[in-house]
This record gives sequence, structure tokens and C-alpha cells, in this order.
Amino acid sequence: MESKKVVSFKSLNKTVGKFSLKERTFLIPQMNRIGGHLLAATFRGFGIQAKVMDTYKGLDLGKEYTSGKECYPCQITTGDILYFMKKEKERLGEAFDPDDYIYFMPESSGPCRFGMYNKYQRIILDSLPDLNRLKIGSLTTDDGYSLSGLIDSERVSDLRRSSYFSVVVADILDRLLWRIRPYEREPGSTDAFIEHSMHRMEDAFEKYGPGKKFDQILDEMEIIIKEGKDLVDPAIPKKPLIGMVGEIYVRSHVHANQDIIRLLERYGGEVVNASIAEWMNYTSYDRLRDAKIAFRLSMKQLRFGLMKEHLKKIFGYGSELYYQEFRQKKVYDRLAAQIGIVRDHKVGHLEEVLRENDLFSFDAGTEACLSIPGIVEYAREGFNGVVNVYPFTCMPSTITSSIIKPMMEQLDIPYLDTPYDASIQPGREAAIRTFMYQAHQHFNQHGRKAA
Repeated sequence: MESKKVVSFKSLNKTVGKFSLKERTFLIPQMNRIGGHLLAATFRGFGIQAKVMDTYKGLDLGKEYTSGKECYPCQITTGDILYFMKKEKERLGEAFDPDDYIYFMPESSGPCRFGMYNKYQRIILDSLPDLNRLKIGSLTTDDGYSLSGLIDSERVSDLRRSSYFSVVVADILDRLLWRIRPYEREPGSTDAFIEHSMHRMEDAFEKYGPGKKFDQILDEMEIIIKEGKDLVDPAIPKKPLIGMVGEIYVRSHVHANQDIIRLLERYGGEVVNASIAEWMNYTSYDRLRDAKIAFRLSMKQLRFGLMKEHLKKIFGYGSELYYQEFRQKKVYDRLAAQIGIVRDHKVGHLEEVLRENDLFSFDAGTEACLSIPGIVEYAREGFNGVVNVYPFTCMPSTITSSIIKPMMEQLDIPYLDTPYDASIQPGREAAIRTFMYQAHQHFNQHGRKAA
């Protein structure tokens, strides 16, 4: 038994990391439905057979191979990959070969437990017949989610930029959904429209992504937004505006958060969720920040070799962040004003908000760096309430709650924590109804300043 454990831990170095995706199926977990599908389409445009796995169908498998102490997304994604491989075995029979797949599970450097998902899942896969040969492809925040090693080096930059662009466009489609659905003429029309639009954009990214023909992609998005505006009933008055923050997976995964946005809409709200691109910008910003700190330290120590190395990193991460923020701004400049989609905050500005109020520090890392100042900005921008969505026992979101909750009480802005695990909390809907009652009161007294 002891020797098996040693083999499993050794496999972390051999079967978790960056592997060539050539002639393999790249399995992408479904966190954000639209974002996952547009990212997969972008990879397919570069000749990579990428597939978004079904999600939540294997939750019972995820529970079977976890103890319940893990972060809730770990249970869901574990179930997703086990369910997918089980169905592939049934479909292919003797032709099934786990070497034909690479399962995508990125990581962060901590202290969030996300950094341990792929290690834990590696041990689970190693314990199952045949699946010990299934490789886990991992990108890390340590290098800003670099794609080096996945495809030919000369195509890495193009793939990264097209992938980031797909994330921004997916954010726009999500925000289009949340902007239209509370005001739709016909119930259900917005969901059907956005689903169809997602498939249209998949085709656009497969066709235009490899050549970075972003204007052609945005041409299609402009048409979608114009069509979407026709779904809005102008007779429906504006509703309270609710900002959402929290752990990126649970706030983006409609099954994990029990479709909280739709529930908030049912009780009269219009919701704006934090974006996926915001997290991508944060990872580049944080790597740039670390490189600047390391450069200053090496300069004090007169270690000229390290100074040169860190300067190179500053230039690299700085260029990447500039490109991301430039590209995101161009997209929002062209599309957001057409229907009043709320823009993202720049990550540098969010750090300034933390500093000016001495609330938290980017030195501590995690999504609390974004959630805390994001909530402050929601308050300044005239939102009528804020919801913090996260896995039960999530450390960064618990920190966010402890810092923000007293502030929201002082500002008299409704605030709600919504932790999630695999259970249904009996008082959940009552808490949301109470929160939305308070949001309506705030709206009636103060109106709403944001779009």
C-alpha cells in the first residue's frame, strides 16, 4: 500500500504539467458555459481537438472520491472528468485509450485550495484502472497562465491572444444575457437567443481566431447585440442593480450556485457578475507586480544578473497586461454602449482602492484582492446591493465578507453572503427574498446611477 502512494506522488511530476496537444483531445471543464465553449472553439481553430465536458452529471462520482473537506469545485470537476471517461469507455469499448486525452485543470500558487485540485485528482486517477495514463494539462498563475509547451512555439502568442479575446467576448455575451433577460418581451426568449448566439460565436472563433481577425468577430457580435435589443420590452421600468463577486468557479457555474442570478432576477433584480477577463488581467498584473518587487530587491543587493532577469519579466508581463487591457477596452468601446453593458474595473485601480482605504493587500493574493475593492466600486457606482458567491469554507471569500460586511452596513447598502456546497440550504430563498426587498428599498430611495 505504501509503495502505491509513492508511485502516485511521483506521477505528479510526470503526468501533471504542460503537454503537447497535438493529436489529443483537450478536455475543458465547464466553469462558465459560454466562456468554455468559445475557448474550445478558439483551440479548434488552431488545430487542437478541444471539447467542453458535460458538467454536474457526475457529481455523485465526485462525492464518492472526495471527503467533503475539499473545495466544492474540486468535487464538481472530479465528477466531471470521471463521468466523461466512464462514458468514453462505454462508447469506445476496447478502442478506448486514455493517452488520447489531456484533461485541463489549471492551478494557482495559493493560498487558495485551487492549487491542489490537479494534484488530488492525479492521485484519484492513479488509483483507477487505465486512468493512470490520462495526463492532466495544467497552466499556473506563477507564469500568468503561459501556453508555452502546448503547441508549436511560433503559434503560442497567437493562441494566447485569441484565447484572451474569446474570454472577453464571452463576458460580453454573458452580460448581454443579464442585461436583456430581466426586461424580455417573451419569457424564455433571451436564453434561447443567447444559446444560439454562443454557437454563432463558436463558428466565428474557429474561422477567424487563428488569423486574429478580431474585427470580423466583433462584426458578428454587433449583429447579435442589435438583434438582442429587439427582445427588450421598453415598457418594463428599470430594476434594482445587483453586483456579484466571489470565487470565480462557483459564481460562474450555474449549477454550483443553484442559478442564483436567475433567482435574483425572479425577485426583481438586474445582475452584473464579475468577469472572467478580470481574473486573467489580475494574474498578469500580479506577475508584473511580483517582478517589480523582485527587481527592486535585487537592485538593493546589487545582484546585476537577477536585475536583468527581472527586467525581462517586467517587460514581458507588462506587455501582456497592456495588450489585455487595450484589447478589452477596444471591445467594450465598440459594443458596451450599444445596450448599456457595465464595464470592468482596471486591476491597478482596484489595488489603489485597497490602499486608499487600507482594506487589504495584494501581497496576500487570492480573489479577495478583486472582490473587496470591486464591492467598494459597486457601492460608489450606485449599485443597489451586492452578493458574495463562494464555496462553503472558502478562505478568500470569508476574508472578503469579514472586511466588507461592516462597510456595507455603514453605507446602508444591502449585502448578502451565499456560500455553496452540494446541499440545498433551507433558508436560502428566504435570505435572497429579504435581500431583494432591501435592494428595492435602496432603489426607491436612491435610484441607480450605473448603466
